[in-house]
Formats: sequence, structure tokens, C-alpha cells
Amino acid sequence: MIWDIYYKLLEDDYINEKAGNNIKFYKYPEPKDVKETHIIIDPLDPPKPSDFADDTWLTDDYLLQIDVWSKDMAERDEIAKKIQKIMWKMNFKRLPGGVDDHDEDYDIFHDARRYRGKAYRKDFNNL
Repeated sequence: MIWDIYYKLLEDDYINEKAGNNIKFYKYPEPKDVKETHIIIDPLDPPKPSDFADDTWLTDDYLLQIDVWSKDMAERDEIAKKIQKIMWKMNFKRLPGGVDDHDEDYDIFHDARRYRGKAYRKDFNNL
């Protein structure tokens, strides 16, 4: 699923231009190393079986967090909004909470949002 999200983010011209080379999984950058905008896709829990029929699970339930780190607050906000729209189209709903932060030492703006969604199993057509 993280690769599906990655490729959907790259389809957006603005995200691709501003952070396309810095979309990562799991690994957060050191604040001192952030010179360009970064997006981090971080699964918070392994996928869980969901939506059952005839003793078979049909979908996987995902919980993940997507962080945006940027030196530019407006750019961070625009990217975070675009990510939220992309996630909505992928049937991921934003959860309450998150992070809206500014690291004064390194002058970095940080936005973290959590999403939960379901996707049909990759082997669904072979069940």
C-alpha cells in the first residue's frame, strides 16, 4: 500500500516538483539535514484483516501517518492539503490529532496527519 500512496503522490505535479525526490518510508530526517521539503510515509500498524464474507477476509485495514517537513510554511500546508485530498480519493480518512509544529532551532515546519483506510486484498480476484 505504501508504494500505491507513493505513486499517487508523484502524480500530483506540485508534490512531485516540491518533494518528489524526498518521499521516504519509515525513516525520518534529522532536522539539521532538512534543506528541502520531505514527505515521510510511516505505517503505524501492520495491515489487519477486515470485511469478512464466507470465512474469508476481503480487505486490509491500514493505519499510517504522513509527515511533511519544509522550510516554507505555505509550501508545507499546500502539500499537506494535497496529500489529504489524495488520501481521500484512495478511501483513507484523516483521523483526529496530528502535529503542526515549528522547530525554531532549524527553522523547519512540520505537519503530521494520520489516516485509516481499507483496500481490497491484492489477491482478491484469486480467492
